[in-house]
Amino acid sequence: MKPAFPFATRRLMMGGLLTLLAACAGAPVQQAPDQQADIARVEAYLNTSNGLQANFVQTWPDGGKGQGVMHYDPGRLRLDYETPGSMKLVAASGHLLFVDHRRESVTRMSLGHQPLGLLLEQPVRLSGQIAVTAVQHGQNSLQVSLARRDSESQGILTLGFSDIGGRLSLLVIEMTDVERQHIRLDLTDTSVSGQSWPDAMFTLSASN
Repeated sequence: MKPAFPFATRRLMMGGLLTLLAACAGAPVQQAPDQQADIARVEAYLNTSNGLQANFVQTWPDGGKGQGVMHYDPGRLRLDYETPGSMKLVAASGHLLFVDHRRESVTRMSLGHQPLGLLLEQPVRLSGQIAVTAVQHGQNSLQVSLARRDSESQGILTLGFSDIGGRLSLLVIEMTDVERQHIRLDLTDTSVSGQSWPDAMFTLSASN
């Protein structure tokens, strides 16, 4: 069985989860006006996608895969794994909880220096302490890469969207850690209800 988060099991810490294209660490780029508009659209999407749900396939650095269902509200994320076994990840309020029911193990960590935390600021602001390191706009697609401005070496978070008729839909979440290992989520059947998920879904408790 593949561990859900090799960064946690190999180094006793969670490096995070998670291409349309490979992202590379680098200094923040100077955005053109159209790129600034794209960044604003991504920021608005992340701050207003209450009740987002998607099926996901997660790919680990060695090519192993797992799958399950993702739930997202601005500032909160939950992954419930169906394969390779019963596991869950909850990230909210600056912290992350990972429960592996197969091994009866629980891991807790802060998101303060993890790329995943860039997705879960409340509200998300893609400026200031967050540096946008790349913006790529293809045919019906948009990709942005993010890092912490004061510690870009901690890793890069890349988000890939479909962009059809000016409407964004999240398709890819990828994290590149300090060792340049990649974890990627490919999303399908993404929907946004507009209604927040119950708070109980995002409690940092191993029991629910």
